[in-house]
Amino acid sequence: MKRSDVVADAAIALLAERGMRGLTHRAVDEAAGLPPGSTSNLARTRAALLELTLARLTTLEWEVVAGAYESAYEGGRDLTALSALLAGALHLRLGDRVGMLARYELALEATRRPELRAIYDRAGRRFRDPAVAILAALGSQDPVRHGRTLVAFAEGLLFDAVAGAGTTPTREDLEQAVRELLTGMLGTDVTGNHSKPD
Repeated sequence: MKRSDVVADAAIALLAERGMRGLTHRAVDEAAGLPPGSTSNLARTRAALLELTLARLTTLEWEVVAGAYESAYEGGRDLTALSALLAGALHLRLGDRVGMLARYELALEATRRPELRAIYDRAGRRFRDPAVAILAALGSQDPVRHGRTLVAFAEGLLFDAVAGAGTTPTREDLEQAVRELLTGMLGTDVTGNHSKPD
């Protein structure tokens, strides 16, 4: 594993455990088992450390949902199949409580740091754009709005389970919720018969 990934993974764990105040270069060195100064050599400023951590977290999250998005591009998918794919990805993400808590810390920090906000927004487009493309291929009359709604809906489910007052939904609960949303947006008779966009 690259040293940058080791540092970022340690930072993610610290954010989840101690919050933003607990994230220091020295703490990351200790958590990662690296010699003092290793994190500073890699990311000299706090902003650089936050950017490194967010980039790593985005990569890890994308690895979880990429398979569902890729499968959703395949021909012959209907709403039930698509709901199952997306619910499976959400269920996997719920299994990474540490990563979810770290992302919420970074999201709040991004509201106070314009440079981090720009990076956070770019990372978000990596997830929203494929959702828009999938819904467009399924016949959405407003795929941009529907794509944003789908992502916001998924984010709300995750937040409620991880940091809210709700209980952790089962995979079946998630599948039903996603299917109901998609049915409401697209209609019950929509069948995906589409190919992956360029």
